[in-house]
Amino acid sequence: MLLRDKTAVISGAASERGIGRATARLFAEHGARVAILDLDADGAARAAAELGPGHLGLRCDVADAASCRHAAEQVLTAFGKVDVLVNNAGVTQPLKVMDVRPEDWEFVVDVNMTGVLYLSQAFIPHMRSRKQGSIACMSSVSAQRGGGIFGGPHYSAAKAGVLGLAKAMARELGPDGIRVNSVTPGLIQTDITGDKLTPEMKAEIVKGIPLSRLGEARDVANIYLFLASDLSAYVTGAVIDVNGGMLIH
Repeated sequence: MLLRDKTAVISGAASERGIGRATARLFAEHGARVAILDLDADGAARAAAELGPGHLGLRCDVADAASCRHAAEQVLTAFGKVDVLVNNAGVTQPLKVMDVRPEDWEFVVDVNMTGVLYLSQAFIPHMRSRKQGSIACMSSVSAQRGGGIFGGPHYSAAKAGVLGLAKAMARELGPDGIRVNSVTPGLIQTDITGDKLTPEMKAEIVKGIPLSRLGEARDVANIYLFLASDLSAYVTGAVIDVNGGMLIH
């Protein structure tokens, strides 16, 4: 088991078909104690209970620094240590550039990018004190290709910001033994996309994917597992594509 005796925190992991939930399951399978953080407190508790005894589900609004600090205190009280943080929480809106209102911009940027900063800040002091830790951040192929199928330009901007933030954190925190990396998924079949794709849309999208299929949540979870484990002990500041070849650069 790759995560035996490790503890992991995963944000945005309550959704049944989401990438965070798949990651939580995979981490638990590999021996980790998992804390699931989500805006949906009941959903987080149910998700943690599904993993079995010893796991934790808590409410956390990643766009609120105080909420992140409170969640970190609760996790550290329960687990005593945190080895891995997965900044997975995110939202999207299918808007065109002229339709993005100030409140839309703030909502999408606050959750997708500012939330990465706030939740990382909540755990970095602890990781620094132990001179070790792995932080993985959720970006998107949308950040690399300038838009996707569902996300608007504010989503692309926020996810591009995640890449810059993660690289800067990797450079700053490397001397403290903390690794920071990003994951850029392509089109993954989750609750966000599940009901919006017709069979015709799926067939058209698959034409542009060399591996000839849409991604599954587990495909991204596998990369999070790699980044959380000692297999990636010499990897920091990296951006790992999980898109089936949708974007090759």
